[in-house]
Amino acid sequence: MRMSRRRTGPSDGLRSRHDLLTEPTFKTRQDETAQDWAALDRHLKTQGLVLSGSEPPRQFASGFGNLNYLLEIDGAPFVLRRPPTGPVPPGANDMGRENKILNGLWREFPLAPKSILFCDDISVLGAPFFIMEYKPGLVIGGEMPPEVAARGAPGEKLGAMLVTVLRDLHRVDPEVVGLGDLGRPEGFRERTAAGWIKRARLAWDGEPPPVVDELEAWLGAARSLPEQTTSFLHNDFKLDNVVLDPDSLDPVAVLDWDLGTRGDPLVDLGVMLGYWTEAGDPEAMQQLRQMPTGGYGFPTREAVAADYAARTGRDLSGFQWYRVLTSFRVAVIFMQLHRRYREGGAGDPRFMEFGTLAEGLLDLSHEVAQGRIF
Repeated sequence: MRMSRRRTGPSDGLRSRHDLLTEPTFKTRQDETAQDWAALDRHLKTQGLVLSGSEPPRQFASGFGNLNYLLEIDGAPFVLRRPPTGPVPPGANDMGRENKILNGLWREFPLAPKSILFCDDISVLGAPFFIMEYKPGLVIGGEMPPEVAARGAPGEKLGAMLVTVLRDLHRVDPEVVGLGDLGRPEGFRERTAAGWIKRARLAWDGEPPPVVDELEAWLGAARSLPEQTTSFLHNDFKLDNVVLDPDSLDPVAVLDWDLGTRGDPLVDLGVMLGYWTEAGDPEAMQQLRQMPTGGYGFPTREAVAADYAARTGRDLSGFQWYRVLTSFRVAVIFMQLHRRYREGGAGDPRFMEFGTLAEGLLDLSHEVAQGRIF
């Protein structure tokens, strides 16, 4: 989910830099995935709520997965979140899980928005959905906004901020926030690796490249990992899932919790670094364009890992295993998106090119396994 709030400008019609940086991007009405807003309004009224506003809700433009809409309820802005149309990978886009997380996590991790309503009655919108607080601010995707780039080396602050947020999240006791029964920490690493291998075979229509077999063997042979600790994980943590104050670049919110679970915190670190491009990376990582970390003063992946280790005291002696797993995971995700496009479940033309990108990312994960890339 990528969002920011449209604000009313000064009375003379001129908008400040703050307003420009938080300007939301919506899909055009023609490109939106239509929802039955009348059915939603009827459902909300059964909960004592009213869908208000002079215009129908608007769909945010960014993101590849879940569908997100800015709507007004009783005069206040909220976000409705639901799965994409068409088939989704097993265990993905789980609105019930995300709602459960957002019902409790905010108590110890205030960057998590609160969920105000969950509906699993698919007769309303055709899929489960939930409605949560709207946290306006700046979201930085694959391109650094020119206004932020002009501040010197914003990547120094942003890189340190991401490590701080991840450390703070991993300090949360799941039992305290009512999430002590989420996921299965025992055997988490092995089960996660097996799950992504299985998804890879499905994404490549049962005939993945031979490198998938090699990576499966490599991941299975890594037995010298440090003892696993258990934390609450975001499981898709990266820069564009953090909403920022546009002036200070301090975090305002962390979004996209549908993969949240309990498990090994080094998986979270590995996931973030799986999207962390460096200037000298192979072409596939350059094309990934998920975070503008190849410049602007951002630290290297190795420096980020060292910073996390220093702040948490965690042993990173076996971190190559996590890097292989999570870079492989990124490749599989993009092949899943490409497959959904091929099967007619997504009309976004960007998905058409994701097959080639996934192949390049798969080769890159093999390079990580060979120790040629950190």
